[in-house]
Amino acid sequence: MRSISIFGSTGSIGENTVDLIARAPGDYRVVALTGGRNVARLAEQARALRAEIAVTAHDDCLPALREALQGSGVAVAAGAGAIAEAADRPADWTMSAIVGAAGLVPSLRTVARGGTLALANKESLVCAGPLLMGTARANAATILPVDSEHSAIFQALVGEDMAAVERIVLTASGGALRDWPMDRLAHASVQDALAHPNWAMGQRITIDSASMFNKALEVIETREYFGIAPGQIEVVVHPESLVHSLVGYRDGALMAHLGAPDMRHAIGYALHWPERRALPVDRLDLTRIGQLTFRAPDEARFPALRLAREVMAAGGLAGAAFNAAKETALDHFLSGSIGFMDMAQVVEATLDRISRDCGLGIAPDSLENVLQMDDLARRMADGIARDRGRQG
Repeated sequence: MRSISIFGSTGSIGENTVDLIARAPGDYRVVALTGGRNVARLAEQARALRAEIAVTAHDDCLPALREALQGSGVAVAAGAGAIAEAADRPADWTMSAIVGAAGLVPSLRTVARGGTLALANKESLVCAGPLLMGTARANAATILPVDSEHSAIFQALVGEDMAAVERIVLTASGGALRDWPMDRLAHASVQDALAHPNWAMGQRITIDSASMFNKALEVIETREYFGIAPGQIEVVVHPESLVHSLVGYRDGALMAHLGAPDMRHAIGYALHWPERRALPVDRLDLTRIGQLTFRAPDEARFPALRLAREVMAAGGLAGAAFNAAKETALDHFLSGSIGFMDMAQVVEATLDRISRDCGLGIAPDSLENVLQMDDLARRMADGIARDRGRQG
């Protein structure tokens, strides 16, 4: 029986992971589940899966979680420290699905103890790729990608030599606003950006999909995980979301991974790796699909892609600054203080100011300096966004 932990179990990735685990309860022993403010769902999951401990990220939610799990035998805890301690508990396989930079610490703790990390938290690689990958190597830990794009790449590389790879092509749906006229984008509301045509995801990642910040993070993640040069990474808009990514080889071949837009593909592959097992996902009928379309992304519409390439060129702690500024700008968009297109401008202004004032080239070789840059960029982006909101 394999022992598993799920960090971010009440989010979309976490829920899909819980679904797969619940279908084969005799195969798994659940160590830890963590979530945010949805303590009712966290408690329901913990009871159903008989978890050893359930942890909420918010201290003020602890009484409600304790009450919901009273008499269940499930231990309860709260706060960032408790989440870190839960990651220290031995588990054969750990899903890292906490959204944002908050997922970095449990990801690092998991690989530091030599566990297998199923990584859905792309920010861990964006903020601290060399640190995370180096820690994994030093402790003989395994990191398996769970983003649908990076799982697709990982699968297309099975049995292949990275030296034979010429390019990696990431596909992007384009999000809810992909066909809007440019002059309307500045006026897009939160609800407009949340109307994703293909995927059912959480609020923040859905808006990041509309702005293409999600894809920008994935470009950086691709460089960090696969060790490929930035110039070998391409992005294409693929509205159908059926081709999840492609790997191009030096002989001209392109290996594509196709599947229905269901995150249980990637989660299940990581859960059962190196085996392939049956999954409860739709099978594609190519005769009904009829055609697949691709187009180049317009970087005037999606400036996040240009910023990602500038971040990779800068190196050092630029990824940590980029992600922190992006998360802060998104907070301001969600609150209504800045517009949709203002988010990229806030991020760019933050990067420019940090580069000018103190530089971005310090290596992300410790958790401390990553978190210091994260804090600096958040404070700076918050000020820039507030100024923009007052002007707008």
